[in-house]
Amino acid sequence: MPQATRPTQLSPSRALDFQQCPLLYRFRAVDRLPEPPSKAQVQGTLVHSVLERLYEVEAGRRTPEEALALIEPEWAKLQAGEDVSELFSGLDDESSWLRGVRRLVETYFSMEDPTRLEPHRTECLVTTTLDDGTQLKGFIDRADVNGDGLVRLVDYKTGRRPPERYSEKPIFQMKFYALVWWRTRGTIPKLLRLMYLGDGRFLDYSPTQDELEGFEKGLKALWATMREAIATGQFRPQQSKLCGWCAHQKLCPEFGGEPPNYPLPTVLPGLEMPPT
Repeated sequence: MPQATRPTQLSPSRALDFQQCPLLYRFRAVDRLPEPPSKAQVQGTLVHSVLERLYEVEAGRRTPEEALALIEPEWAKLQAGEDVSELFSGLDDESSWLRGVRRLVETYFSMEDPTRLEPHRTECLVTTTLDDGTQLKGFIDRADVNGDGLVRLVDYKTGRRPPERYSEKPIFQMKFYALVWWRTRGTIPKLLRLMYLGDGRFLDYSPTQDELEGFEKGLKALWATMREAIATGQFRPQQSKLCGWCAHQKLCPEFGGEPPNYPLPTVLPGLEMPPT
């Protein structure tokens, strides 16, 4: 069982966890309870690895054939580092799943030509500390910078593009990256691009300085709320349609369960919180 930790940084995924359900955030970020990987999650990891490796070869060799040839070795590496044997019922099931991975990689080439791109960075770690001490951390799939210094941040998604009414979460993630990029490099990205390989569609967004300043204020307020929950151990469950995909229903009061004892020292609400 992983050892519990006191979170000191905010990432887009953990911020979205807390907004969805504070108790889910606690289970993932504080208790660090294990969650079995899903086929979709492993598929996303594999496709991301293939596309990252693709940009490590010279531009002229970034062909569909080269990318497809990377799938097997990257899959072998992933299997060596993570137990995914229970995901598949047999060789036919795994073969069918790998055909799906190949289709996603092929779709990528229908969306852009990697031989004409020279990314500034791939799988780029970005971190910053805001003026109130809030620490932000994230990984950007790809950062492109053109000759005029204009920045495009790109994120690959292996699902289908969501309807507009459900685009808030992916745009939140990209605004997070844009804010950290701006605060560390002094340049506001011109374009935030999500590439949905499930249907070959894009979701583009161009942030403004006013938007990012407002977003920054919101993150500061969110982290203050999260810090108080971490200090007091009070994480309320929040039921939604997403509960059906939660790995921790048996521990959730909304489903008749009981969370484990809070693993960190606590203080009473309103008192000075432990340092982060």
